[in-house]
Amino acid sequence: MAKKGEKKAARVNDIVTREYTINLHKRLMGMTFKRRAPRAVAEVKKFAFKAMGTTDVRIDQKLNKALWKTGIKNVPNRVRVRIARKRNDEEDAKEKLYSMCTLVEVDTWKGVGTTIVQE
Repeated sequence: MAKKGEKKAARVNDIVTREYTINLHKRLMGMTFKRRAPRAVAEVKKFAFKAMGTTDVRIDQKLNKALWKTGIKNVPNRVRVRIARKRNDEEDAKEKLYSMCTLVEVDTWKGVGTTIVQE
């Protein structure tokens, strides 16, 4: 524990990659059919913001296609996502870091928890 006057190293500044299973079913309960896929994309972004602490969240094209694959109203119940916190190399960026969400293909959902990916 940090003593008075000492500053702890910010954990948000670490570059890290984790895999999560996002349960979209509970996040889209009672949602109008025509709003389900757009809301699923927003919920993935919201989840990544909470998990990584960066407001700049980007979604990979394969993940977006997986969410929209069966149409606007038939969104998959769960999706496995790899979220990587990366450095922003753009000169006029508002933040130093951003989160990149990519799809992870899974055969079964049993026994799959949150894992830290070593790169």
